[in-house]
Amino acid sequence: MDLTTDVQIKRAYKVLKEAVSHTPLQYDRYLSEKYEATILLKREDLQKVRSFKLRGAYYAIKKLPHEQLVNGVVCASAGNHAQGVAYTSHEMNISAVIFMPTTTPHQKIAQVEFFGGKKVSIRLVGDTFDASAKAAKEFAVKHKMAFIDPFNDPDIIAGQGTLALEMMTDAQKEGFKPDYILAAIGGGGLISGIASYVKNTSPATKIIGVEPKGAPSMQAAFDHGGPVSLNEIDKFVDGAAVKEVGLLTYFHAKAYLDALAVVDEGLVCSTILELYTKQAIVAEPAGAVSVAALEVLKDEIKGKTIICVISGGNNDISRMAEIEERSLVYEGLQHYFVVNFPQRPGALKEFVSEVLGPKDDITRFEYTKKINRGTGPVVLGVLLKETADLTALLTRLEQFDPTYINLQAAPSLYSLLV
Repeated sequence: MDLTTDVQIKRAYKVLKEAVSHTPLQYDRYLSEKYEATILLKREDLQKVRSFKLRGAYYAIKKLPHEQLVNGVVCASAGNHAQGVAYTSHEMNISAVIFMPTTTPHQKIAQVEFFGGKKVSIRLVGDTFDASAKAAKEFAVKHKMAFIDPFNDPDIIAGQGTLALEMMTDAQKEGFKPDYILAAIGGGGLISGIASYVKNTSPATKIIGVEPKGAPSMQAAFDHGGPVSLNEIDKFVDGAAVKEVGLLTYFHAKAYLDALAVVDEGLVCSTILELYTKQAIVAEPAGAVSVAALEVLKDEIKGKTIICVISGGNNDISRMAEIEERSLVYEGLQHYFVVNFPQRPGALKEFVSEVLGPKDDITRFEYTKKINRGTGPVVLGVLLKETADLTALLTRLEQFDPTYINLQAAPSLYSLLV
């Protein structure tokens, strides 16, 4: 199978040069000091559609012959590819039908409508990207429309690779020689484009693809010798929550990647909050995974120069409460329990004064009084000030109720009650 070359990426860059923004490569002082390394951020969250996906979509559509564009184009996307196709369709005055999973954040749907205007119609189909993509391909065949693949296409890969051309050129101008490049993997189009350009122009630079723990589809492909469909995925990192990578992107990854890294969704949430509070960067979950990987690789990267690709900034503000919650749980500060309380006056006062620590806070308290019973169960949320306070809290909890349930240790109950 032919792999994309730097020559093809340079050709794509000539086409895209006037159509996309040349996004900045920024030195990040905070992250550099935190990890004792030189950290540079490639800010694709500042792209016209707030993600790198415009590059591949525009180039792939631009390369289609006129007769294939008469009936319009079709794509499937969790959001960012859809926005790239919508923007391109509006610019080129062609119609587009865009399939999106029913779980896509409303913010991304609204952005697709905004960028595409009257040239785009949206169809919400399936709970996952893969189900949506299947419906989109069937629709494209039935209506004789061109299907614009989100990642498993050589023109898509070449278009995404223009990002690497920009950042490596900018790094050289600023006197930086990258030791590592970290970028997200969903279906694999971005990492394939980046790796194709970098390994053909700077082979000593290590390329690490980063996947969310709940959807490690490229790692599964590596383990099985080819793309396989994951039985179940965590859809939280929606821009990278793909059950199965492409065959073409798999071959690129096997040929060019130095390593894969997996990051916990909770760590991604902590990174999103940190990027916002420390650097005023609004990153979506998939856009933050490369920075989250710095924590996983911190011992390896010390003293090195690293580029992290902030691949997108389409984060729905309504998700921030969930992001903060996941972050607190991951950091070991937020905990949930089922505790049996004596059904008598003063029980809650006793719990607060004797079980909770002086810096602990109750964030959830759900209690239903049981008739003719001595105790009643409470779903209890406790926020700690320090993770070290947990051991003492658990000791006091056991004294108060020896049968209490730690919901973090009972995933099914956690999902049901929290």
